[in-house]
Amino acid sequence: AGMAGAFLMEIRRATQSALLVIRYAAAELPSAPVEVSVCSDSLEVRSGGSCDAAALPAGVSLAPSSCRGLRRLRGDGLHLRVRLRHPPPAADVVFTLRESLKPNKNYIFYCQSCGDIVVSNRKFLRVLPLPSENWSDLVEEWCCHPDPFARRTLHPQHGDCFVGDTFFLLNSRNESHVPESSKSKENTRVICKRCKAMLGETVSSGTIKYYVTEVIIQSTERSFSPTPRSQFVQSIVAQCLLEISSAKSTFRFTIKGDNGKTYVLIWLLNSDTLLVESLGSSSSHSDFTLFGDVLTPSSGPVGTWNALKVLYQPCIQCRNKELADAWEDDMGVHPLKFPSETCLELLLILGLSTTSLPPSLQCMNSFQV
Repeated sequence: AGMAGAFLMEIRRATQSALLVIRYAAAELPSAPVEVSVCSDSLEVRSGGSCDAAALPAGVSLAPSSCRGLRRLRGDGLHLRVRLRHPPPAADVVFTLRESLKPNKNYIFYCQSCGDIVVSNRKFLRVLPLPSENWSDLVEEWCCHPDPFARRTLHPQHGDCFVGDTFFLLNSRNESHVPESSKSKENTRVICKRCKAMLGETVSSGTIKYYVTEVIIQSTERSFSPTPRSQFVQSIVAQCLLEISSAKSTFRFTIKGDNGKTYVLIWLLNSDTLLVESLGSSSSHSDFTLFGDVLTPSSGPVGTWNALKVLYQPCIQCRNKELADAWEDDMGVHPLKFPSETCLELLLILGLSTTSLPPSLQCMNSFQV
């Protein structure tokens, strides 16, 4: 009665521990006694003559004798903590943006939104990483004489592709597939001919910046395979956060639009989380799925996701302006720039992720989770 048989397990690989939340369809526990059985490879909940059971995915093995901290939270259900018998399978190696392009291979750039070809059959002789966008702020700390790079920009030649934190720079001369452009206040927005989505900006007369959230890059040997927009944005932003945090030990980020506005502040807590969730729980009632949103093939009615756990603060409509200004002046905070429309999409994805969690796990201090 009132039992959904749904559960959410948040596993930390580093500590081999898990928080288990057994969730209910109703806000209150049923009047009949509830019996929870935790086995190494399954969970079982009995109440009022009904029994709900779920097998855990392969590779997730619990130590039932380590269960502790059982408590009931209104609106959540039952919470308890448990240790794992052994570490769950490691997450897939992070596919970095810089590894998505190799010299002397032919590539096609597609519009992520509609699949239209943006750049056709392009071979790069050099694929080079760019410094961070705020690199020039540090030059005076490195040099004992005036900034030798002042008012100079890096422009790729015809066979070059420069890779930034959130974009690719290409030489657009002699390119027959350059999309239509329309003027904005400070630059030229590059628009997809078919669906009119913003793909990037014209940086100079011969250079185009394509944002990594707006294009799919595939070698000419592969056929185009579309990816749901929400899934793609999550995946790319997760890659950016992981790559920068591991390379620079930076865990706080400001997400800015191409209009210069700050849309969200993100604080990366951990990247070793594995979520295990029965498909009866609330986050599976819609098409929205969490980071890494591909169910493991052998999972059946139980889904597993590799996830990033972040704290965030929305900054639209002048919210959290004081905090945003403080982060703006902090050298330990890394700015990431995306199209303004994508920043709004990311805010929606974060909001949906938060509401999919049990209420007690949705906030930490003044931040949303």
